[in-house]
Amino acid sequence: MKREEYIRIKDKAIELFNQANIILTSDEKERIEVADFGLNKVENTGLQLIEYVNTSKVCAKELALLPHQTCPEHKHPKRTFDDGKEETFRCRYGKVYLYVEGEETQNRAVHPPLEDTEYYTAFKEIILLPGEQYTIYPNTLHWFKAGEDGAVVSEFSTTSTDESDIFTDPRIARIPEID
Repeated sequence: MKREEYIRIKDKAIELFNQANIILTSDEKERIEVADFGLNKVENTGLQLIEYVNTSKVCAKELALLPHQTCPEHKHPKRTFDDGKEETFRCRYGKVYLYVEGEETQNRAVHPPLEDTEYYTAFKEIILLPGEQYTIYPNTLHWFKAGEDGAVVSEFSTTSTDESDIFTDPRIARIPEID
């Protein structure tokens, strides 16, 4: 990802955090991660986040999704020290369409990015509005997408080891380089 695009997307994430009344320090604004997952189509498939804390027991993050942006399907597998990351998503702003393993929801509200549908298999739909939350248990395939206004989600979890996440799409690089 080019530095100019990174800055542009980071600024959009800050606007979303402001919409959600999430107060970030100057340092936190500088540390916002823009993940394009190595696919180079960040406004379609990507995620912006700030990590507040990540200890050997807990993690807290804010996630910002641009309008209709999708975080691709993945799971948090068993690790040497636990059964995998468990996370609770709490919607703070916008609408979040969360999909997890389970009985497929008929007439889903949204769909994966058209050109990448082969990499999505979890279709049990959970719709989160501000103030609503859902817990995703370890080793559960899931993906999520923002509605038309974008979304902000607070994530509360056990220790986060993003490098151990397993994505359904083999093209994904979780932490790509910024040019």
